[in-house]
Amino acid sequence: MAKKKKKKAKKNEGEPEITATSSVARERAEPGPPPKMKTKPYEQEMRSLHGELVAMQEWVKSSGAKICIVFEGRDTAGKGGTIKRITERVSPRVFRVVALTAPTERERSQMYLQRYVPHFPAAGEVVIFDRSWYNRAGVEPVMGFCTPEETKRFLEGAPAFERAMVDAGILLIKYWLEVSPGEQTRRLEARIHDPRKIWKLSDMDLKSYGRWYDYSRARDAMFAATDTAWAPWFIAHTDDKKRGRLNIISHLLSAVPYEPLVPREISLPKRQQRGKYREPELPLRLIPTPF
Repeated sequence: MAKKKKKKAKKNEGEPEITATSSVARERAEPGPPPKMKTKPYEQEMRSLHGELVAMQEWVKSSGAKICIVFEGRDTAGKGGTIKRITERVSPRVFRVVALTAPTERERSQMYLQRYVPHFPAAGEVVIFDRSWYNRAGVEPVMGFCTPEETKRFLEGAPAFERAMVDAGILLIKYWLEVSPGEQTRRLEARIHDPRKIWKLSDMDLKSYGRWYDYSRARDAMFAATDTAWAPWFIAHTDDKKRGRLNIISHLLSAVPYEPLVPREISLPKRQQRGKYREPELPLRLIPTPF
């Protein structure tokens, strides 16, 4: 028996030993993406974050804070969906979403950044840009809407422009949402076949789809020029939309120095008596009720 064991050991000499421990170590060294998040835990976490966003809103109102949030990223990366989840439980009077259309002839004749300035937050406001002045660093040069010289001037001037914003008391938070090529293809194909999403598929999306690496180069140049100490870029991977939204909102809450809400005791007052009020006999037009 001893000889057989010795012979077996010699036969395996130099070969890696396959054990549970080495398998776990390999998984830790090369972690894959976590599984897609389920809806129930996602909604539970989102409910908690929505409560914190309301607390942040009340702090913004009471403190007079000015917050500007910029969302940029790949097509289909989930900017609109993330913004919707941020704003769905807060007041539109405090949280404003700015999604500018193509510039008019008059705006094209202005200084490039001029049309964005009127939308900046006043005291007690949170302004969210669904795409921003960074069009000049991404879609415009890639699709040929501006010259290389115009992009170069923008990248040189943007840090100083954003420094002026911060010096004026604006808390500027910039997010870049990144999605993989395969997931982008899947989402675009889903838009083609879904009547609820077909409006999201513009001619520009179709033209830009084939220019993945042109956009990558433009993104890299933008990061290199405009990732500053006073206005850094924060990158979120959003192949899993649910995880991406939760991660972004959690980060946003950590970036704003808000104070938690102090619970108030609230009770409904008594409703007045009917008195002499009677329902009028009017020819009211009720809507149909097929459901």
